[in-house]
Amino acid sequence: MVAEKTEYYLKELPKGVKLVAVSKTKPEELIMEAYNIGHKVFGENKIQDLVRKYENMPKDIEWHFIGHLQTNKIKYIAPFVSLIHAVDSFKLLKAINKEAKKVNRKINCLFQMHIAQEDTKFGLNKTELFEILDSKEYTELQNINICGLMGMATYTDDKEQIANEFRFLSDLKKELKDKYFSDNPDFKELSMGMSGDYKIAIEQGSTMVRIGSDIFGARNY
Repeated sequence: MVAEKTEYYLKELPKGVKLVAVSKTKPEELIMEAYNIGHKVFGENKIQDLVRKYENMPKDIEWHFIGHLQTNKIKYIAPFVSLIHAVDSFKLLKAINKEAKKVNRKINCLFQMHIAQEDTKFGLNKTELFEILDSKEYTELQNINICGLMGMATYTDDKEQIANEFRFLSDLKKELKDKYFSDNPDFKELSMGMSGDYKIAIEQGSTMVRIGSDIFGARNY
């Protein structure tokens, strides 16, 4: 089933939209079913799971960390992580930079924006983001590469609300590109959309969708 579902999404997604198969809580053999048909981008949200899978699995896999990241855990993934989706504070960004420097890497990151009408979701607001980007301290971070934004829409059946939240993120990305990242070709990603709302996200400019349960089945905890 995993192979068929992965194949379905790879065919279904428009050109320019990357599938991040969210493999969190799933065993390595299921991930290998997707890998064996040629898919190599997977998302994890627990550090120890990610490290174990990285060590045991093929080294050409592109691992994305999509969960809430604690500063004291960055060191475990700094040597190999391809993209950190959820940078939701300046403290975290500085800690990523510090660990990246130790392993002589530049780590790709996305700023997580709080776009939902729910307090349970993490993320920066626009004011906080501009404060970071305008600070002298930010310009001194040499070991991070900001590639775009990530956000999670409100969990609701109201498609118009979801579209509006994604549109806000898309507009913000354009604004940031003009103001801060015009000379960074890597600043182009919008990680938004999951199993339930990815079609709306793509309509609003998503370049990266995070699909988990629809590929791998319900989560195991």
